[in-house]
Amino acid sequence: MMLISNILLGLCFFAFSSTVDGQTTVELDYGTFIGVEDSSTNITSFLGVRYAEPPVGDLRWQAPVFPPTTQLGTVNASAYGNSCIPVPQSTVVSGTSEDCLFVNVFTPLGATSNSNLPIMVCLHGGGFQSGNSQVDAVPLMNASAGMIFVSIEYRLGQFGFLAGSTFAAANVSLNAGMLDQRTALMWIQRYISSFGGDPTQVTIWGESAGAGGIMFHLIANGGDQEGLFHAAMGDSVSLSYMPDCDSDYHSDIFALFAGFAGCSSSSDVMACLLAADADTLVSAGTQTVDNRTSTLYIWDPCADTGGTFLATRPVEAFASGAFAQVPGLFGSNTDEGANWSADLPNPDANTSEPNATETTVYNFVAGQYPTFTNDSFATAMELYPLADYNNSFSLQGQQMYGEARYICSGLMIAAAMSRVGLDAYHYHYNNPDQGSDHGSELIALFDPTSDFSGNDAALFVSMQEFWTSFVIAQSPIAASVSTWLPVTNSTSGGPRLLLQPGGIAMENVTDALSARCAFWHSLGAEIST
Repeated sequence: MMLISNILLGLCFFAFSSTVDGQTTVELDYGTFIGVEDSSTNITSFLGVRYAEPPVGDLRWQAPVFPPTTQLGTVNASAYGNSCIPVPQSTVVSGTSEDCLFVNVFTPLGATSNSNLPIMVCLHGGGFQSGNSQVDAVPLMNASAGMIFVSIEYRLGQFGFLAGSTFAAANVSLNAGMLDQRTALMWIQRYISSFGGDPTQVTIWGESAGAGGIMFHLIANGGDQEGLFHAAMGDSVSLSYMPDCDSDYHSDIFALFAGFAGCSSSSDVMACLLAADADTLVSAGTQTVDNRTSTLYIWDPCADTGGTFLATRPVEAFASGAFAQVPGLFGSNTDEGANWSADLPNPDANTSEPNATETTVYNFVAGQYPTFTNDSFATAMELYPLADYNNSFSLQGQQMYGEARYICSGLMIAAAMSRVGLDAYHYHYNNPDQGSDHGSELIALFDPTSDFSGNDAALFVSMQEFWTSFVIAQSPIAASVSTWLPVTNSTSGGPRLLLQPGGIAMENVTDALSARCAFWHSLGAEIST
């Protein structure tokens, strides 16, 4: 599917844009899309633009059909399309659907097919189980010197990341949600020039699972980005558990899911699941998640070690240099691990419980990385002595998890890029005023800076300038702020930029953090990362 789609990218197609009576119209080979011009923001938006055929019926759990084959006629692109169905939901609620493969395109007012603007592509977070593409692009668009912003819907949870031996042996596509993202990038290559974009200037960005998606695109196909992007950015890259697609772990989840969907006793389980209505699968997905009481996210991309798309796990790929050779900007927040354990229903894995013990900390971490051994945990306890965390198992566990999953992954990618001579920029977000938990930095990028004052407002203005200038020229620059230096230490991933109210400055990655990250990455084979 990938090869065929790439060949299609080179074919001629009919597309142009025009402005008539205050409406911006973009005509593609499968439909004409009428955008909404907003003179108050100086942005034209095209919402709910289909980028592939609906993945329903026989196309459920298949790679996206691209380019779209159904002629759409004239589409009033003034409202978001359906979001992909998240977990948990008990039924398909209004505004969500299996038919959800849409992009949203935001352009500067007056952009034409000759504008050749750089493009920032947004992959939303949500643990590959929730979230949607409906973000406010206005602050970043207005902070830039001229760019296009594109956000993407992709299949989630059981619709995008179902796996297991039965599933892997069937006539379906593994990691369909990742293939959705890849296909949306192909759509951009084929069509974005009609909206005013330059397909040779595409920067992909995401946060959390969205940043995890960025990481997977960097290592997909052995590091061949297929000309789909030329720079990459990631906030709090999620280094998730990634066993083989046909592993016992995924097979157990598949069996639970099939049982809740009423298909486990069928002579052909996959035929039963393909015939089931969406409501049945939605309910089954929620029941499956509820059954895994020590795990935060059960559906993530899996390793297709017999295939080509995601055949290698991140730690191995970045250690070996088998990743896309593009410049990058990555980082994380101080308190990435805070509050996650408190969301777990299993008290034996919830370190916020008053009677939490060392075993609770192990159960919490092992709930996210099920092959994490007691021997490795003993080493972790030496690296994270309880006394360093005010004798709090909750604080100790949150630091382990925050570094293992988020903080060390940005360090890993930045260091690997530096090793092969690429410009890599690394940051550390620390905001005592607004909080520094996972996702806290998003207010700096997507909330109007006028909502804040003083040092917070100044920090957020600078961050918007940093992010958008990297998109435009791969060099993060902000007015009246010290230069953001690229990573020079190809082991520690330092130096990095401290993004703090009233104190934006370069800092080194400490030897202690570097050692803890080296420990987690040394477990890549053990914990399937």
